Amino acid sequence: MADQSSDSGDSSNDADVSSVMGFAGFGKKARTFDLEAMFEQTRRTAIERSQRALEERQKQEVQESSGFRPVGVKQKPSTSTSRKPEAESDSDSDVIGPPLPPQEEEEDDDDDDDVVGPPLPPGYKRSTADSDDDDDDDDEDDDDDNPVKKIPDTHEITLQHGTKSVSALALDPSGARLITGSFDYDVKFWDFAGMDSSLHAFRSLQPCECHQIRSLQYSVTGDVILVVAGNSQAKVLDRDGFQVLECIKGDQYIVDMANTKGHTAMLNDGCWHPKIKEEFLTCSNDGTVRTWDLSSEKKHKSVFKPRSLQGKKVTPTCCTYSRDGKLIAAGCQDGTIQIWDRNLSVHTKFHCRQAHAPGTDTSCLSFSYDGVTLASRGGDDTLKTWDIRSFRKPLGQVSGLTSFFPMTDCCFSPDDKLLLTGTSVRKDEGNGKLVFFERQSLQKVYEIEVADTSVVRCLWHPKLNQIMVGTGNGLAKVYYDPVKSQRGAMLCVVKSKTKEKHAETLTQDYIITPHALPMFREARQRSTRKQLEKDRLDPLKSHKPEPPVSGPGRGGRVAAHGGTLSSFIVKNIALDKTDDSNPREAILRHAKEASENPYWVAPAYKQTQPEPMFAEEEEEEEEGDKDQPEWKKRKI
Repeated sequence: MADQSSDSGDSSNDADVSSVMGFAGFGKKARTFDLEAMFEQTRRTAIERSQRALEERQKQEVQESSGFRPVGVKQKPSTSTSRKPEAESDSDSDVIGPPLPPQEEEEDDDDDDDVVGPPLPPGYKRSTADSDDDDDDDDEDDDDDNPVKKIPDTHEITLQHGTKSVSALALDPSGARLITGSFDYDVKFWDFAGMDSSLHAFRSLQPCECHQIRSLQYSVTGDVILVVAGNSQAKVLDRDGFQVLECIKGDQYIVDMANTKGHTAMLNDGCWHPKIKEEFLTCSNDGTVRTWDLSSEKKHKSVFKPRSLQGKKVTPTCCTYSRDGKLIAAGCQDGTIQIWDRNLSVHTKFHCRQAHAPGTDTSCLSFSYDGVTLASRGGDDTLKTWDIRSFRKPLGQVSGLTSFFPMTDCCFSPDDKLLLTGTSVRKDEGNGKLVFFERQSLQKVYEIEVADTSVVRCLWHPKLNQIMVGTGNGLAKVYYDPVKSQRGAMLCVVKSKTKEKHAETLTQDYIITPHALPMFREARQRSTRKQLEKDRLDPLKSHKPEPPVSGPGRGGRVAAHGGTLSSFIVKNIALDKTDDSNPREAILRHAKEASENPYWVAPAYKQTQPEPMFAEEEEEEEEGDKDQPEWKKRKI
């Protein structure tokens, strides 16, 4: 009764509140659930499904153990086991999300017969595609771990520069053009996109006349080229080979090379700044390393003077920028490697006195892509790596790498895991090789036999993934892989050679005039061969030109005597045999008219010319005059 009274009280209170607020009620009554009944129903459903799945699994195990399988019937897993028991605990109406896909049928019975290994549990399928993918993934992982697999050396092309050593190589940043320089003073331009399989250079020039090319390099933007030759003035050319800048020559009589405006001796090396497109670097036998700016050709930008241990001048043989452009490194003839801060030209920032053997030319310095490691190729037949952070001792060293050229290269692979350089050989004493070393341990991991001559220059372009090699017999080789490389040499090898047009195959164009009269209509050309045979019968078209006359002349023809006026008169007037008339009669023919009607000379002197008086002719001489001597005779 108390509960009933309390319920009636709550209802009355709700009625009072609803009447005061102005609405009928507070909404529908909340829906109630019997949780215990729902749990019990779910538990029973799960037990029933589990029992059915267990019975079917036991049946399949019995069939597999007995080896019985009907012919032509594919094994198909039951659909009842396609869902996990945890997911099956809920009813179908309460499943959240998309339904699970049904199990796929097996592709072929033969695949099951060929499977080696224990049987798979029911509901699972052995997939050969997955295993193949796994194998491919493993191979890709091996390729990533093994840098030797990334060397593009399956194919090669050979560019014939000349007969002398290719001493300079350069590729523009995009990899579209290659330029080669040689000891024969020539610089040749090769366009991969414009060449065909004949592999001919589209331009050849001599920018420094009679000086050997020492170094070539494209700027960071690829619009200009730095040319360093055996003279004292570096040049900058545009992409078409036209001169943009020529560095000024210094005063060779000034003792302090910092006080002169340019180099005074032969250049050895040069390179562009990796970040600033207008700045480049050169080193010379005058003992200086100078930076230049394209905007000011009258004077260098800054001067760096390498010094020996005694403070004397020493010759730099190679120079380069670091990858960030903040450091300038130079290898010198006394075996030292000296590195300056680009903005501080007085004292070196890093200095190693015993980098290579004294008196040898360090031919190349190359920074790694991460900017930490420096590789040096020495004239003492060694290759060394250095850590910039600890520059006292080399990280590694390889000896026995013969080098006969003062510009033998070394460079890093695009992934910074390999280091490559070339070796030199004497004539008929073996083949020059391109040798690859592991960067950390400097262990030899691969080599390529290039040719029976020295390998002078090598270049590994990171964008193309192709290796360019310059040899001692005038060849430039390009190594590539159709799978790992892109563009570059692959663009020109697929183009067939263009056929040359021969003169004998050229005939006159046939003009079709359908409405012309029959008398003006040209005969239709059947074939080129018939037209040539017809032209051969024509005496005008098949007339052989007369050969030049040797000697003074014969048959009315006169040999050429030169281009002077007298030669022309002799040939065309004096020796003209066509006029057989008497020349005296031809002149006297006009005498009567000239005397009667003078026109040229007589009218000019008509008023001032006196009357001519001629002596009378004596008919007979006197007898006395005959006896007189000759000198006494009267002279008229």
